[in-house]
Amino acid sequence: MARQFIFKDTETGRELVLPVTPGSYDVEHGRKAAGITMQESGDVNLPGPAVLLDTELTCLLPAQGYPFNQPGAGTNPWVYLEQLEKWSDAGTVLRFVVSGTPVNAAVLLDPIRYREQDGTGDLYCTIPLRGYRALAAETTESRQTGNGARTVEAEPERAETYTVAAGDTLSAICRRFYGDATLYGRLAAANGIANPNLIHPGQVLRLPAREELPAAATPSRSQKAAAATVYGRDPETGKSYLNLSRDKLLEIM
Repeated sequence: MARQFIFKDTETGRELVLPVTPGSYDVEHGRKAAGITMQESGDVNLPGPAVLLDTELTCLLPAQGYPFNQPGAGTNPWVYLEQLEKWSDAGTVLRFVVSGTPVNAAVLLDPIRYREQDGTGDLYCTIPLRGYRALAAETTESRQTGNGARTVEAEPERAETYTVAAGDTLSAICRRFYGDATLYGRLAAANGIANPNLIHPGQVLRLPAREELPAAATPSRSQKAAAATVYGRDPETGKSYLNLSRDKLLEIM
């Protein structure tokens, strides 16, 4: 049985089988070597990226019921051509399959060329096939800066524990590993840290998954006092002093 040349729209499931098997086809497979020149070794070939399918099919779209037509093939060549042109115009990604072979590739159709001859109504058609490779999905988020430039924020790192280094803060650690500095209170609660403002170098922190972080603990009176503390400097003596207003004291209590 003659091979079938099949185009399939994977989104809609629509298939088109060429009504006449093309006389030949070419497929390139593998990796192209990438040549580089080393200062001492000279030219060196290294494995390059996998090649994409890049070929053309020359086929007959018959207007007659020839004995070599595929079983059940139609004899209106314009119906076949119209569907192929729709896919080409829309940039539809298709699966190109040759039955009985390993050929099964994602392709795009470049502009299709065709001609009539002999007065039979048959169309002689050339279908350029260009291999398709999806771009990798982006895993980072971009934001707009004040001057209009776009910057890319790094994806949060992943780790189960972290050893505190000099200069670290819980908010900075949360920004690094969770992408959200406001989670510092919850990270403190997860590690039994009473005061989120007090961590020390060498301290090992557990980094649970974000959804497993407990609620932040309610600050104690001493923590409120530390947050409400205002330091001043006497202009005459140069000495620092602690200034807690009556309102602040009432707020803490």
